[in-house]
Amino acid sequence: MKLPHRRQFLHLAASGAALPALPHIARAQAYPSRPVRVIVGQAAGSGSDTFARLIGQFLSERLGQQFVVENRPAAAGNIATEAVVRSPPDGYTLLLANSANAINATLYEKLSFEFTRDIAPIRGIASFAFIMEVNPSVPAKTLPEFIAYAKANPGKINMASAGSGSTSHVSGELFKMMAGVEMVHVPYRGSTPALTDLLGGQVQVMFDATPSSLPHIRAGKLRPLAVTTATRLEIRPDIPTIGDFVPGYEASAWLGFGAPKNTPAAILDRLNMEINLAISDSVIKARLVDLGGVVIPPSSPAEFGKLIADDTKKWARVIRRANIKPE
Repeated sequence: MKLPHRRQFLHLAASGAALPALPHIARAQAYPSRPVRVIVGQAAGSGSDTFARLIGQFLSERLGQQFVVENRPAAAGNIATEAVVRSPPDGYTLLLANSANAINATLYEKLSFEFTRDIAPIRGIASFAFIMEVNPSVPAKTLPEFIAYAKANPGKINMASAGSGSTSHVSGELFKMMAGVEMVHVPYRGSTPALTDLLGGQVQVMFDATPSSLPHIRAGKLRPLAVTTATRLEIRPDIPTIGDFVPGYEASAWLGFGAPKNTPAAILDRLNMEINLAISDSVIKARLVDLGGVVIPPSSPAEFGKLIADDTKKWARVIRRANIKPE
């Protein structure tokens, strides 16, 4: 699938600014006048679902209308995204977007939509680190030791992931490229079975999300080598970053809200303002940090659009170079 031009996407994010202001202001003041659907492409109980409900409850109380979460977990989030793309651009159907959308733009060649063209960005919520962790049977105690071990044993280390093209997979492929190591990718259908085999020693290394990793790390069942983000985790500052040893490396998952293209700019701005308030709420912020998240600073729809466009371009390079195909 051909990627849209970055300039086109950023223009979409800022569209509507030159239109007459008064009708837009009136429309925003009247919004919402009925319940709003929030479509989530992940299962109930997932991290994405948890944050959609937390922020949805906040918006319901603030705006006097229910923000109802609707889970459509299938096809790596593409079904959920398509449902929002095909909805009226009136602010009553929103998407909880995530980094999988940026990956899928290149991973899938025949989607019926283009994410960066057909979804208008509203506001990023948070970014989440992955922890590069190994089974304790691996002799390496630090990331430099692991790199040396991997180079001395090319193709003998099995790297688990939540599936081909998942964020955990492409984070691992980026590490392989930048560190110059060879590992065998072993895809699973989700992070749970992958983590089970990592604990059992059937695979040796995994780039896993912090919520599922930390309990096993605390119990001594897994050994953390580094986190994938540019900065250390607030809840585990003792774990170094990959970038400390592989300069320039950075990978993370992110969550945010989007709407169908052509949604009035005044409604996007209203939602952006309200979600900014939600992110500053102490309960929501504490929950984000507890799960290893880093709150994305207050930002405009256009700034969130830039984050998505940059991430889409970054993962496109990794997917093409590693020749990653969807399952």
